[in-house]
Amino acid sequence: MNGFFVTATDTGAGKTLVASGIIRALRKTGRRVAGMKPIASGCEQTRDGLLSEDAALLVAASELAAPMDLVNPYRFLRPIAPHIAAAQAGVRLDLKRIEAAYRELGRVADCVVVEGVGGLGVPLNEQEDVADLVRLLGLPVILVVGMRLGCLNHALLTAEALARRELPFCGWVANHVDPAMDVPDENVQTLESRFGVPLLGRVPFLPVTDSDAVAHCLNLAAILNILNPVGDEQQT
Repeated sequence: MNGFFVTATDTGAGKTLVASGIIRALRKTGRRVAGMKPIASGCEQTRDGLLSEDAALLVAASELAAPMDLVNPYRFLRPIAPHIAAAQAGVRLDLKRIEAAYRELGRVADCVVVEGVGGLGVPLNEQEDVADLVRLLGLPVILVVGMRLGCLNHALLTAEALARRELPFCGWVANHVDPAMDVPDENVQTLESRFGVPLLGRVPFLPVTDSDAVAHCLNLAAILNILNPVGDEQQT
């Protein structure tokens, strides 16, 4: 099954925005694309239960009918670290349950774009973190870098963690969350020279959420090459 795992340098870097843009871009190729937000805290209480705004945005981008229990298996009310939210709710985050939901989504989709929670090192239970979830799902990682002061350290440490955990870092997106950031081009160039993976797009500061606008900022050919490397196509 094809797909990506979208992680970020930290909370607020724009994972949901970029993930929804990737979904929109991939749909242009005729693929059935599902978005997945395995864990969400800070959900809204509705008549039908808790609803994650992030998960709802991914569903809207995909336009693929799928039960919310598959798209977003774990939902918590308070906007706090997921393992703490789970403990307060009397729940243990079970990565196998997430994997099962991911596999079910794969039955109705050609590609699943999974959005992580927080950053790569965020704890999920007493032993496992987001990196363990990436490994379990076996997906290539797209890193969203929230371009603002301090992002270089966060981005390079995340890339180092991916390498140390031997996780497939396949590309990154520069999301300009701070319109007043000094020398943004130089910061992007610094990361390009150190990452060694493709820059898949630069997203300008967007005052409102616009998945279609993000899709237009992405290098779709580069994204497709990650899904179907040229060498693999020649062998099939």
